[in-house]
Amino acid sequence: MKLPRWKTFITLLTCILALYVSAPNFLGSDISFLPKQKINYGLDLRGGSHLLIKVDFETYLKDQLNTVVELVRKELRKNKIGYLKLKNKTQYVSFKLKNEADFDKVKKIIKNTDRNLRIELDSGQLVKLSYSDDHIDNLQKDLIDQSREIIRMRIDESGTLDPSIQRQGKNNILLQIPGLQDPEEIKRVLGKTAKMTFHLINETPYNNIAPIGSSIMGSSNDPNYKYLVFNRVLLSGDLLNNAKAQINNGSHVVAFEFNRVGAKLFGDVTRNNPGKRLAIVLDNKVVSAPTINEPILGGSGIIQGNFTASTANELALLLRAGALPAPLKIIEERTVGPTLGQDSIELGKKASIIAIIAVVVFMVLLYGTNGVFASIALIFNLLLLIAAITILQATLTLPGIAGIVLTMGMAVDANVLIFERIAEEMKIKASRSYAIERGFSQAFATILDSNITTLIAAFFLYIFGTGVVKSFSVTLTIGILSSMFTAITLTKLIITSWFRDKN
Repeated sequence: MKLPRWKTFITLLTCILALYVSAPNFLGSDISFLPKQKINYGLDLRGGSHLLIKVDFETYLKDQLNTVVELVRKELRKNKIGYLKLKNKTQYVSFKLKNEADFDKVKKIIKNTDRNLRIELDSGQLVKLSYSDDHIDNLQKDLIDQSREIIRMRIDESGTLDPSIQRQGKNNILLQIPGLQDPEEIKRVLGKTAKMTFHLINETPYNNIAPIGSSIMGSSNDPNYKYLVFNRVLLSGDLLNNAKAQINNGSHVVAFEFNRVGAKLFGDVTRNNPGKRLAIVLDNKVVSAPTINEPILGGSGIIQGNFTASTANELALLLRAGALPAPLKIIEERTVGPTLGQDSIELGKKASIIAIIAVVVFMVLLYGTNGVFASIALIFNLLLLIAAITILQATLTLPGIAGIVLTMGMAVDANVLIFERIAEEMKIKASRSYAIERGFSQAFATILDSNITTLIAAFFLYIFGTGVVKSFSVTLTIGILSSMFTAITLTKLIITSWFRDKN
């Protein structure tokens, strides 16, 4: 009836570690020899900020069609096809053919340029290019996914713990940040697209009207100063490898470094345009426009401006995380106070304590000494559950607490099966040691089957559920696994040790 030494050692070591890891959640993390890590509470328990963000798909689609305009212009000129009024109409691109007979040739060129474009010929030799509905749906999905990842990178790098970032509807993202009571800093970071591009300055004199192929842009340093910038993008910030804030000649600057492809392009741009001014454009404003004195072949440079330490660090963060593909607009904002969350935690603690006491009383009244042993295993089951959540840093929400309370009730199911099997063996006059051994071995298959079915349900809850449902499924899964361990291993160790000493 005695457990093998290795099983005894592993069981006792697991229980000691569970007690050690979970202790800071009860005693605080100020005790020097205890770990510092504690359970991470969700928005509903810890308080925090809730932001519903709209992704501007129309602006994104317009940018995509601007690229189409440039590609079509290049191909039509290359193939010497006459055209007029090539424009982006927001939902489609249109132009007039000088010779309608060129339409078949144009159709072939467009298909080779972008297979997702539909081409139509209206009256008056007007050609319309647009994306199919399926492709627009795919663009929307990709835009939301890309925006979510960039938001996650920005929020995580700024030190926020475990934000919940979920898609809502076609163009919305729900951002929940536990523990953040003042969302202004996050709103400022998210409100910037940080889209960096490099253009040549157009030195042609102008009178408030930009010539074709150029745009008038303001300066980020001087609101009264304007630049005339060529529309053609020579290089974009998505080729950046790194960006960091530095001090150069006593001023705060942002140093950037391109990847291998970007370094080559940057070298070509600076080699082919000596003496010209290169505009560094961030979110449609010119940050600086230095003169190209010599080729820059190292793939790195600096952005100068009226930066403070804070704004330089913020810009470096945005550039590292990557440019948002489209502007974001916060359409709903809520703040959950920590007092409400603390009330939920206290009620959850009370519910857990009441559940444990009720289960302990039931088990002791029904099974006597064995019920006491099952109750001890139940306490360690709770410690294992808390330790696992602490180690994994899984976010605990109010439904998660419900999962813990449910686990307390389910945890003794295995013990009930084992004790009933032992009682059946005792009825047929089996020895106590044989009855205990048979009770545990015969109940194992039933315990395994019942818990696997629950684990399957918890798995699908996690896969298809949202944040709070996932929290419930995580605590339920950990609770089932820990209850199987304590029921099959710890309870058996206590019972066999107790009755061996009695004998």
